[in-house]
Amino acid sequence: MIVITTPTGDIGWQVLGRILDSGEAVRVVVRDPSRLAPDVRTRAEVVQGSHSDPDVIVKALAGADRLFWLVPPASFDSPVPAERYYLDFARPAAAAAASQGVGIVGVTSLGHGYPAEAGLLSAALDMDALIEGSGADYRALALPFFMENLLRQIQGIKEQGTFSMANTADRPLLAIATRDVARVAAALLLDKSWTGQARVPVVSPDNLTPNQMAEVISETLGRPITYRQVPVADLGAMMQRRGASEATVRGMTRMIGAQNDGIYDAEPRDAESVAATSFRQWCQDVLKPAIES
Repeated sequence: MIVITTPTGDIGWQVLGRILDSGEAVRVVVRDPSRLAPDVRTRAEVVQGSHSDPDVIVKALAGADRLFWLVPPASFDSPVPAERYYLDFARPAAAAAASQGVGIVGVTSLGHGYPAEAGLLSAALDMDALIEGSGADYRALALPFFMENLLRQIQGIKEQGTFSMANTADRPLLAIATRDVARVAAALLLDKSWTGQARVPVVSPDNLTPNQMAEVISETLGRPITYRQVPVADLGAMMQRRGASEATVRGMTRMIGAQNDGIYDAEPRDAESVAATSFRQWCQDVLKPAIES
């Protein structure tokens, strides 16, 4: 039995599809079962509730072998610091998995060993330490920037021919496509042989700057697209105007500051860390259809 959290999320639904296709028994934890596709509700066992709830996660893990773990984003106006949010969310699952002998495949950040505060990324790394401290078997999928984040920029790309972030324009920003994350996660969930704890970095085969990303997007769409770097302080002010809490702004801006400082380069990687999907391929397969739809 494999348990999937966030089965309607960007990564979770792809992991779920792969596990269902494998024929393995699946159980999903979801707040609102109506958001699941009808075929999922007939093919998977459903546990309703939050996977941060001790009673819910204990019920979900009963008789299970593996758990796909992902902490969903906090609400935009949440006053809870990112570090506390991640640890409070993960603590019941870590304890339950350790006591019930369930191996965890978790989504976390690349950058283990980075010496400074990194906002949301530090929170994810602190979560890893919590899970490891519980004694649970754990494979931490250590990931950089998600290519899918650029889907939030579709309107700007369509209407102004630009996309904007606070990441340094000419500094490489390691990225990953969520489909590669799902592929690696599903393979680990289906593999019953591993035990212990290890980090599994997963990165795209290229390492582009935002300016270079703009060049690839331009070539893919057949029209000029430019990157506009927004000062980190301006991003924080804009988030506050849109209702973000101080904790949310701090978590996001410190994360971007760490990305600009090279946090993803702090963690060693090897040839096995390289995923299949290049940024150009992702633009062709995902971004271009989304813009043209």
